[in-house]
Amino acid sequence: MSWLNSVRNALSRVVAPKETPDNLWHKCKGCGQMVFTRELEDNLWVCPKCDHHERIGPRARFAQILDEGSCAELPPAKVPEDPLKFRDSKRYSDRIKTARGATGETDALINARGRIHRRPAVVGVQDFAFMGGSMGLAVGEAFVRGIENAIADHCPYIIFTAAGGARMQEGILSLMQMPRATVAIQMLHDAGLPYLVVLTDPTTGGVTASYAMLGDVQIAEPNALIGFAGARVIENTIREKLPEGFQRAEYLLDHGMLDMVVHRRDLKDRLATTMGYLTRARAA
Repeated sequence: MSWLNSVRNALSRVVAPKETPDNLWHKCKGCGQMVFTRELEDNLWVCPKCDHHERIGPRARFAQILDEGSCAELPPAKVPEDPLKFRDSKRYSDRIKTARGATGETDALINARGRIHRRPAVVGVQDFAFMGGSMGLAVGEAFVRGIENAIADHCPYIIFTAAGGARMQEGILSLMQMPRATVAIQMLHDAGLPYLVVLTDPTTGGVTASYAMLGDVQIAEPNALIGFAGARVIENTIREKLPEGFQRAEYLLDHGMLDMVVHRRDLKDRLATTMGYLTRARAA
C-alpha cells in the first residue's frame, strides 16, 4: 500500500465523509442542465434556464392551484382491483402494488375540493407517475365522483390530464370509462356548471379521445404533448413527414384545438378569471 493510500484510509477513519442528498440536483429534461432542486421547486417545477415544465403530481399541483388551507382531498374510489385477473410478464395486481409503493397514491386520479382565489372548485389531477396515468376503473370512478361532488357543491370541476391512454390490463372495462366520463360531463352541464380542462404533458390515447377534449375551455401548459396516436404511427399510416412541433400545445393552439396555452405561474389566476366568466354567464 502506498503512503498516499495509507494516509487517505487513516483520515477516513477520523473524519466521517459528508453525505450529499441524492435529490439535491435535478437534470432538466428540456435543456439537460443541472438545476438546484430547491430553486426548481420555488419556480413551480419550471426550469429557470429553458422554461421547461416538469411533470408534477397531485400534491404539488393542489399546492400550486388551491388557496392555502382550503384543500380537502376526496376519498379514493373503491373498485375491483384486478377484474380480469390479467397477467403479462407479471401479474397486474403486482404492478398496482409497485405503483402504489412508488407514488404513495391509490391510483392515477386524485380529487380535492378547495378554492381558487376564493372561488370554490373541485379539482382532479392525473398522476403520470402512476402507471403512466392510465385510465382504468379507478380513474373512471374517481372522475365521476369528482363531478358528483362538484354538482353537490354547485361549483366547477377542473381536471388536469396526464395519461398514456386506457389501461390495457383492464381491457374493455377501461374503454367503458370513456362514455361514462362523457355522461358525467353532461350531468355537470345539466346542472349549469362549468367543466374546465388543463392538458399537461403528456395527454394521449383514450383520455384525449374522451374527457380531455370536452371542456368548456381547453387550456394547456407550454409544449405539452397532446394527441391520440403516436407521431410515428401517424407518419407510417399517411406516409408523410409531420410538421415541426406536431402534437405540441402551441401547434394545437394555432390550429384551433385549444383555447389557450398558459404558463404555470399564470395558471391559477387564469383559472380563477375563467371560472368567474363562466359562472356569471351561466347564472345570468
